[in-house]
Amino acid sequence: MTFRDYVQLMKLRIGAMIALTAVMGYAAVADEIRLPQIGLLVVAMLLGSASSAVFNHFYDRDIDRLMARTASRPLASGAMSHPSAVLSFAAVLLVLGLGIAVVSFNMVVALHLFLGAFIYGVVYTVWLKRRTSLNIVIGGAAGSFAVLAGAAAVDPGIWLLPMLLAVTLFLWTPSHFWALAILLREDYRQAGVPMLPVLVGDEKTAKAIFVNSVLLVGSSLLPWALGELGAIYGVGAALLGAGLLWANWKLLQDPSRLWARRNFLASMPYLMGLFIAILADVHL
Repeated sequence: MTFRDYVQLMKLRIGAMIALTAVMGYAAVADEIRLPQIGLLVVAMLLGSASSAVFNHFYDRDIDRLMARTASRPLASGAMSHPSAVLSFAAVLLVLGLGIAVVSFNMVVALHLFLGAFIYGVVYTVWLKRRTSLNIVIGGAAGSFAVLAGAAAVDPGIWLLPMLLAVTLFLWTPSHFWALAILLREDYRQAGVPMLPVLVGDEKTAKAIFVNSVLLVGSSLLPWALGELGAIYGVGAALLGAGLLWANWKLLQDPSRLWARRNFLASMPYLMGLFIAILADVHL
């Protein structure tokens, strides 16, 4: 196992998304942005996310071997003769992340970090991924806990706005991942993973994405509707939502790989756009 292999085990791109959602929660409730706190929050969330990612690599190494996209992963490819050794690495990452959360912030941040890692590592990977098409729906709660952790880093007593944003993150994950699952349908079929496109096909998955995105966009407007965020956020969320729904509608009309890829790619700037709208509304 090389240093690059260990970096791959940590799935840092997913970790960066988790850290971003935590910063979103922080920015939504903070009176001012304190970069040292942001830095510690990002490191803690990256470590927590990485710990569950390492466990995911370990547990899924058997089905990863069956999918073209994942067959070259370090544990799937056999680069490590004793795969269980990475469990100690995962534990160290989690302990470090929790330690930073407790020392730098509070126990509530640490609790949310732990719950996010637990949901991805155990609830999604072990309990749901191989059993039900709801795997990614329930597993999406991992990102929601990152938002709550970020807000708790400022004040654990603030709950309404963080909860509304957590609901939005919960609903964002299916729209994002089901589009990717259309692209990877044959991989998942080969591995026996019951992702939605494998079970119901691309056309019905496109319908599910559209319905879910309607709920997603509606939930994103609640902070404005309830007076938790202002007009800048409300206009931004509405415009971003309109763009996402347009892409979803095009996929509904043409459930092809082309539009599945465009939907997958559109979902990421949508989330980034919401973050920018929150920053602009609260801190400009």
